[in-house]
Amino acid sequence: MAAANAPITMKEALTLPSIGINPQFITFTNVTMESDKFICVRETSPQNSVVIIDTSMPMQPLRRPITADSALMNPISKILALKAQLPGTTQDHLQIFNIEMKAKIKSHQMPEQVVFWKWITPKMLGMVTQTSVYHWSIEGDSEPVKMFDRTANLSNNQIINYKCDPSEKWLVLIGIAPGSPERPQLVKGNMQLFSVDQQRSQALEAHAASFASLKVPGNENPSILISFATKSSNAGQVTSKLHVIELGAQPGKPSFSKKQADLFFPPDFQDDFPVAMQISHKYGLIYVITKLGLLFVYDLETATAVYRNRISPDPIFLTSEASSIGGFYAVNRRGQVLLATVNESTIVPFVSGQLNNLELAVNLAKRGNLPGAENLVVQRFQELFAQTKYKEAAELAAESPQGILRTPDTVAKFQSVPVQAGQTPPLLQYFGTLLTKGKLNAFESLELSRLVVNQNKKNLLENWLAEDKLECSEELGDLVKTVDNDLALKIYIKARATPKVVAAFAERREFDKILIYSKQVGYSPDYLFLLQTILRTDPQGAVNFALMMSQMEGGCPVDYNTITDLFLQRNLIREATAFLLDVLKPNLPEHAHLQTKVLEINLVTFPNVADAILANGMFSHYDRPRIAQLCEKAGLYVRALQHYSELPDIKRVIVNTHAIEPQSLVEFFGTLSKEWALECMKDLLLVNLRGNLQIIVQVAKEYCEQLGVEACIKLFEQFKSYEGLYFFLGSYLSSSEDPDIHFKYIEAAAKTGQIKEVERVTRESNFYDAEKAKNFLMEAKLPDARPLINVCDRFGFVPDLTHYLYTNNMLRYIEGYVQKVNPGNAPQVVGQLLDDECPEDFIKGLILSVRSLLPVEPLVDECEKRNRLRLLTQFLEHLVSEGSQDTHVHNALGKIIIDSNNNPEHFLTTNPYYDSRVVGKYCEKRDPTLAVVAYRRGQCDDELINVTNKNSLFKLQARYVVERMDGDLWEKALNPENEYRRQLIDQVVSTALPESKSPEQVSAAVKAFMTADLPHELIELLEKIVLQNSAFSGNFNLQNLLILTAIKADSSRVMDYVNRLDNFDGPAVGEVAVEAQLYEEAFAIFKKFNLNVQAVNVLLDNIQSIPRAVEFAYRVEEDAVWSQVAKAQLRDGLVSDAIESFIRADDATQFLDVIRAAEDTECYHDLVKYLTMVREKTKEPKVDSELIYAYAKIDRLSDIEEFILMPNVANLHGVGDRLFLEALYEAAKIIYAFISNWAKLAVTLVRLQQFQGAVDAARKANSAKTWKEVCFACVDAEEFRLAQICGLNIIVQVDDLEEVSEYYQNRGCFNELISLMESGLGLERAHMGIFTELGVLYARYRHEKLMEHIKLFSTRLNIPKLIRACDEQQHWKELTYLYIQYDEFDNAASTVMNHSPEAWDHMQFKDIAVKVANVELYYKAVHFYLEEHPDLINDVLNVLALRVDHTRVVDIMRKAGQLPLVKPYMVAVQSNNVSAVNEALNEIYVEEEDYDRLRESIDLHDNFDQIGLAQKIEKHELLEMRRVAAYIYKKAGRWKQSIALSKKDKVYKDAMETASQSGDRELAEELLVYFIDQGKKECFASCLFVCYDLIRPDVALELAWLNNMIDFAFPYLLQFIREYTGKVDELIKDKIESIKENKAKENEEQDIVKQQNMYAQLLPLALPAPPGMGGGSMGGGYGPPPPMGGMGMPPMPPFGMPPMGSY
Repeated sequence: MAAANAPITMKEALTLPSIGINPQFITFTNVTMESDKFICVRETSPQNSVVIIDTSMPMQPLRRPITADSALMNPISKILALKAQLPGTTQDHLQIFNIEMKAKIKSHQMPEQVVFWKWITPKMLGMVTQTSVYHWSIEGDSEPVKMFDRTANLSNNQIINYKCDPSEKWLVLIGIAPGSPERPQLVKGNMQLFSVDQQRSQALEAHAASFASLKVPGNENPSILISFATKSSNAGQVTSKLHVIELGAQPGKPSFSKKQADLFFPPDFQDDFPVAMQISHKYGLIYVITKLGLLFVYDLETATAVYRNRISPDPIFLTSEASSIGGFYAVNRRGQVLLATVNESTIVPFVSGQLNNLELAVNLAKRGNLPGAENLVVQRFQELFAQTKYKEAAELAAESPQGILRTPDTVAKFQSVPVQAGQTPPLLQYFGTLLTKGKLNAFESLELSRLVVNQNKKNLLENWLAEDKLECSEELGDLVKTVDNDLALKIYIKARATPKVVAAFAERREFDKILIYSKQVGYSPDYLFLLQTILRTDPQGAVNFALMMSQMEGGCPVDYNTITDLFLQRNLIREATAFLLDVLKPNLPEHAHLQTKVLEINLVTFPNVADAILANGMFSHYDRPRIAQLCEKAGLYVRALQHYSELPDIKRVIVNTHAIEPQSLVEFFGTLSKEWALECMKDLLLVNLRGNLQIIVQVAKEYCEQLGVEACIKLFEQFKSYEGLYFFLGSYLSSSEDPDIHFKYIEAAAKTGQIKEVERVTRESNFYDAEKAKNFLMEAKLPDARPLINVCDRFGFVPDLTHYLYTNNMLRYIEGYVQKVNPGNAPQVVGQLLDDECPEDFIKGLILSVRSLLPVEPLVDECEKRNRLRLLTQFLEHLVSEGSQDTHVHNALGKIIIDSNNNPEHFLTTNPYYDSRVVGKYCEKRDPTLAVVAYRRGQCDDELINVTNKNSLFKLQARYVVERMDGDLWEKALNPENEYRRQLIDQVVSTALPESKSPEQVSAAVKAFMTADLPHELIELLEKIVLQNSAFSGNFNLQNLLILTAIKADSSRVMDYVNRLDNFDGPAVGEVAVEAQLYEEAFAIFKKFNLNVQAVNVLLDNIQSIPRAVEFAYRVEEDAVWSQVAKAQLRDGLVSDAIESFIRADDATQFLDVIRAAEDTECYHDLVKYLTMVREKTKEPKVDSELIYAYAKIDRLSDIEEFILMPNVANLHGVGDRLFLEALYEAAKIIYAFISNWAKLAVTLVRLQQFQGAVDAARKANSAKTWKEVCFACVDAEEFRLAQICGLNIIVQVDDLEEVSEYYQNRGCFNELISLMESGLGLERAHMGIFTELGVLYARYRHEKLMEHIKLFSTRLNIPKLIRACDEQQHWKELTYLYIQYDEFDNAASTVMNHSPEAWDHMQFKDIAVKVANVELYYKAVHFYLEEHPDLINDVLNVLALRVDHTRVVDIMRKAGQLPLVKPYMVAVQSNNVSAVNEALNEIYVEEEDYDRLRESIDLHDNFDQIGLAQKIEKHELLEMRRVAAYIYKKAGRWKQSIALSKKDKVYKDAMETASQSGDRELAEELLVYFIDQGKKECFASCLFVCYDLIRPDVALELAWLNNMIDFAFPYLLQFIREYTGKVDELIKDKIESIKENKAKENEEQDIVKQQNMYAQLLPLALPAPPGMGGGSMGGGYGPPPPMGGMGMPPMPPFGMPPMGSY
């Protein structure tokens, strides 16, 4: 069969590989398709991911990196369900995510593995484990619910599907298992059907199943069907069946009979089996899909085979229903997504032609509204009609495919059938069937409505229209309009009969709806006529209508001028204005005339409106000169100024400053040119200088750049207004650098008395002319000299200032300047005061008042210049007594002491602070000896030599030179060119050196003599010093010099000198002796100085005596001596002596044995020597390592440092660890520092208590463990600053923060811990834990800072933790704030009320109260305020008014006896008309005797016990209260009691009004009798008129006649006669009109009868009414109508049409 003619069409929707899906993942376990909307693919390589394919846009797959064992997309929304097995368990973790919202919806951990799961509904997941089936809803927080246990037939089965019916009452689980042993390739299918209501299961054999619903004829409720396909083998016989059965048949109702059909598998597909079943609810077809790609199509209702074909060459493993098109999707192993749909154009011909099943073809056509069965349907209809089976024909016509029988011909056919007596007319049967099946078309609707209208059954039309059973048309509307205009309007609207709709709205005066509707449908009515019509009755409505017209697309249909004139013709100024303001908003040039018009009419009538319009600035095209004149006349001067364009006009208006807001006037000046603005400013100043000065100043300030500063200054100067100049320049000064401007401001401020401002400017400004300002201020002679002080101090006029102040006797300003302004200029002040011959006492006092702030050097210079240095004696001594070390102070004091000869030597020798050069220079002319003392103290060599030479003081010079021991000084003194050299040498030899006790001095002198080449003098000097047992006999240098001289001069005396002298340089002298071949002397020298190496060398090399060498070696015991001896001993086998000799002999050949022996005996000092020798000969790690260790053991740390800096091969890591373990920390520190092992170094420094270094090392190590060790050690040592540095690097790690905090707290270091945490707040890595921990610490130890911390960092705190801390520490106020921040308002409110002394704050509590969730807290708050803050209870109740039960609040207050306290609250909530509130307020008003408020309460709020209140106050002593009681009785309808109470109180007016309102004639006439009895004639007359409608005239006249009150009744009689005369006239008139109307109606009815439909005679007089609508027989001999069910139409509810307000 050609594919084009096939009843089922197949097409490839997409292929999964084409969108990037690897074919290895196209399997049953990796691909899921829960509906026709999404396909979900789970990939495991190259990375774990889930691919979501939206079938509406398949080429845009969504790929997410997700690891899961299974993934399911929700059937209708982007919700993803994921399943993953927990590692190492058999449990599955389930999660549901909303992809669009990027949020997790639910998650659950299943205790057992889920082997299959599926979305059974959009809201429900079905999950199958090895033993049970669960349902899990995605709504709420529910966990999976177990539905049933798996039956035995499904054990060891692979679950392939799970479904539920639409009612979720029936569930089916399907699995497959290997086939029987005789035919294992035929897979076995098993099914478990479960009833939720019965909680029972049934095990069946089936491979695929699905649910459906079907309406069985005669049963209004659909039946639930299950269809399942099975293929089984029994005794070698293979059976394939399709079953369709009903589930839960309804008792007493027609049921679906069980159907079954064979599934025929071709020979090549004998082992094939069904894998899926889908049911098309649209067409009523069953699709059975097999694994190998066969498709079987069956009719659901009859189980008739419709079609079979192979749809895929590859195995199909997944299908899904395509409900919208009545087909299904299938996925095969190749990755093809196939779409199967019904071929609507061919399926009916296929069934009728190929299958020759006409009945099925017709049913398919009717069921799916399919073409192809037209001839069959028409033929069948004609057959039924011919057989007079009108009901069946009607049903066939109603269900005819594509409405082929829904035509006028069919209606005519039914109309032509004669009506049988006692039977329902066929036409009504037809219409009833149509109404039951659906909606009537236009022709049918019109015909049915005509029948209904003729029988006046309008309510049926309303019901049918409400149920959308009728198709609206203009003809239908015309028909209905004869009976109901509203219903007709609805029909016109639905039928889009636009002219008829507009006409209907116009009749209803709903003009706004006309615009809306016209716009919707694009219709244009006569708008001008409509506007005029509205204007006559509703001006505001006309405005709205006009505005609506103006906003219409395409522009306003009526000209704006025309609309405006319509308003103005009726003097509707405001309405015209409102319209124009709205339509003129675009501010277009073509609206200039209208803009002028709206301004004109308002300037004349409502100037304030015009002002507001102009203020908005919405118009710019109107006639400005015209508007300017009108504004001036209306007193709107600002607007006039804004609109005038001529200077004379502006100057005329602008002088009205009394009526112009200053700010507006200032802004106006900004719009003028410079020349015009200055002219106007001059005019204002001329008119009123004082009154307008402020405005002019403001203008000048605002627009100084435009007007020019110079011009403004000239203007103020022209009017000599220094005040204006002051204010103007004050605003401009900060931005100006013009010296003249600044000076003028100073001048203006001074002349206006603004001394403070003069002082400020002179102090702060840098731009004024200082000389000019100084001269001005001196001439001005201001009472305050501070401005002058500022100028002179800043610009160096201090002498002038001092002279001015002194001559003007302003001494206190001199003191103030020196003491407070600039003490540094005090010397200049003192100098000027001395020049001005000021008294010394004032100057001394001035100096002492400044003291240490005074610069001494310039002060001394000033006084010394004027020879008045003694003046400073007291000042200088005072500074010295205060501990001053200033050189200038001591210099000056020394000069004064020298001049006064007051023991100057003591000062010069003991004072350490003076400058020797300065003081010595001062002394040279006064006393040279003192100058020498001063120069010696300061080591002023050149100055001392000069002064001693000049004054022949050579002895002093010699002593000084010897004492100085300076080579340069000696060279200068012994220079041959020095004419005084001889005198100096003599004094040195004779006096200075013999007096000296210092060897260094002597040595320096000798050296100087040698350098000066004075041998003779030197020899004599040395013999005298060295050999004569002087103090320098043992001098090292002198002895060396003596022996060397003897070697060169007289060798015979060398040995004597060697023996006699002990303190000389043996090695050097010995070498000189060897060179001089004095071997014995050299040996003696080396031996004497223990230079045994040299000595033995002399013996061996020079004297050549080996025995003496051996003897000498035993005697000296030195390494070098024993070197040869040790080798000889080793050769002789003396191992023990050899080891000692090797050590002494510096032999490195046996270093391992030497090291081992030395360590065993701990001879580390010797070992160091030996190893030092060894490592010079060999590079062994052992040697270097042991040498470092030996150094450490003998504490030679410097050697270690030096050693490791040199090249070495030591194992430094091992050595360092060895030293650390043996507590040699100093050495270990050196090693670790060198190898940069910062962690070990930090620990080592901690052991050494070197915490600063430990911190530095820890910083380099940057290890949390190291930081903690150093930090804790610093804490223990109370080095908190260093501990804080460490702590800051620890607390940034959340895990270590708590450990640090506990360590501090356990040692009581609370303040230090708080300081650490506070410092941590500023760190870049500061985290929530720091802020929270600091809050906890504040709560525990520093409560006063807690609240501030919480407020600053509330968003960075772990609030629950801090809440616990505050609760433990009882910080209630802070706890309340935290609860608020955490949105725990219930707890916040409870805390405030439970701990109110600390936590309560009224405004805060109000904010909390409105947010609490626990309603009981509201009433607890009421009790709380009642007990503690009764004055604020009304405020809090007003806040809670919308949330509390007012009755309960009143009960609380009533029980507390405090009702009056909450009176304001009850007044505020009385509008709710609550009984308890009304009664409580009424009680208060009664107690307060406030009858006005009581009456108002009763009038406005009637929910209270009215009778009880009336009874309570009817005996009240106050008359007005009793009147209120009568009023209550009257409102309650107790007229007699009200009248009796009024009569008792003689309030006759109230009694008469009550009687009139009662409508009771008897009461009114009784009241008349009462007035007669009481003789109240006037009241009798009044009562006749008040109760005019109640009193019978005959009674009134009788009573008046009997009691002689005719005169008082006569006015009533006249009124009565006049009224009844008019009534009679009206009755006669109405009678005449009624007769005319009846005649006209009769004529009209006759015409209607004539025009009745020709078929009316065939119809009964009335259609049956819906149940409940009443209506008996209409007469005419017809009995009750048959029920509606007999007509095939359902009962119609009596609902009317909805109102038309939406149009």
